[in-house]
Amino acid sequence: MSHCTRCSAAALTAAFAFTFTPFTAAAQTVKVGIVGPFSGPFAHYGTLFKNGAEAYIASQGGKLAGKDVELIYRDTGGPNPGQTKTLVQELIVKDKVDYLGGFVFTPNAFAVAPLIQQSQTPTVIFNAATSAITDKSEFFLRTSYTLWQVTVPLAQWAAKNDIKKVVTAVTDYGPGIDAETAWKSEFTKQGGTVVESIRMPIVTTDFAPFVQRIKASGAQAVYTFLPGGPPNLGFVKAYNENGLAKAGIRFLGTAETDEFDLQKFGDTALGLTTAFHYSAAHDSPANKAFVAALKKRDANAIANYASVGAWDGMHVIHKMIEATNGQKDGLKALAAARTLQWESPRGPVRIDPKTRHIVQNVYLRTVEKAGGTLVNKEVQSFGPQGDHGLDK
Repeated sequence: MSHCTRCSAAALTAAFAFTFTPFTAAAQTVKVGIVGPFSGPFAHYGTLFKNGAEAYIASQGGKLAGKDVELIYRDTGGPNPGQTKTLVQELIVKDKVDYLGGFVFTPNAFAVAPLIQQSQTPTVIFNAATSAITDKSEFFLRTSYTLWQVTVPLAQWAAKNDIKKVVTAVTDYGPGIDAETAWKSEFTKQGGTVVESIRMPIVTTDFAPFVQRIKASGAQAVYTFLPGGPPNLGFVKAYNENGLAKAGIRFLGTAETDEFDLQKFGDTALGLTTAFHYSAAHDSPANKAFVAALKKRDANAIANYASVGAWDGMHVIHKMIEATNGQKDGLKALAAARTLQWESPRGPVRIDPKTRHIVQNVYLRTVEKAGGTLVNKEVQSFGPQGDHGLDK
């Protein structure tokens, strides 16, 4: 460690110590830093986080546990661990946030783990889906999902439905590797064969070469993971244009038919099969209330996995504020969060006290048309699933 690094670490520690000075005013504002991409190719995630978080607070009458809440947004621009670490350090030291939320990309979440551990700042992951994140700090909680959680039941379903040979095609970074590993682990355990494993660079825009390899592999299906946004559209377009659907090669995925992009696919999306924890078409009073709250805040708001991750993330923060009476007490807040269970727009959920990850139903879905609109129709519930990646 260089002299300068030691100085900055000492300064950070001093700042954290200052942050923990007790503040007893009953009506203080609770500050929540929300970190995500608000610019660049993944900026839609920032909008989804903002809509979900603000709609939740509005649904509670504008306060949480009787406290005013200030949301402070910080833009990572995309997968940028160094920038994210700097932003979070500023949020903790300068802005003195009580809680953190957001995080689309796994590398960004990994980068801030030492900061949140040292400062004891409860941090709710609204999206990033690599199992190991919650292992990196005891102050991480997650209200999204993991690739293991949604992939294992899909692999079991495929094996039971006479799909014997599958190619995996994943984006080459943390969640993609998790997706590939989860599929291989469970599908081979069920007697299936992974005939080829393809890893695609995160910057890829031309999926045709990868799709040609899938077509030539002799597989009955492709299991894919893509990071949302433009890659989803590009891969599905290549899947159809290169005749995989006509050749009878099934498309199996998780978030690839996300509501944010779904209407852009057009009829090429019909019949795509995914396993996931949330569909905007989920038929429940809680989901109807969630969608209504989003639309009340912004008529163009989209109900999808990122906005519901933020909505439920704010519910967890709400309950931590309640447990601490709005005081800064990371350990007490965390203890309260570990025991939470509630009715989410996605169905009944709870926080696993050991992994600090959400336990939730996973649904088999197919893309269908309802009233001229494409929807992810839930055709089967696999029941409550934990994080199979952390259960190992």
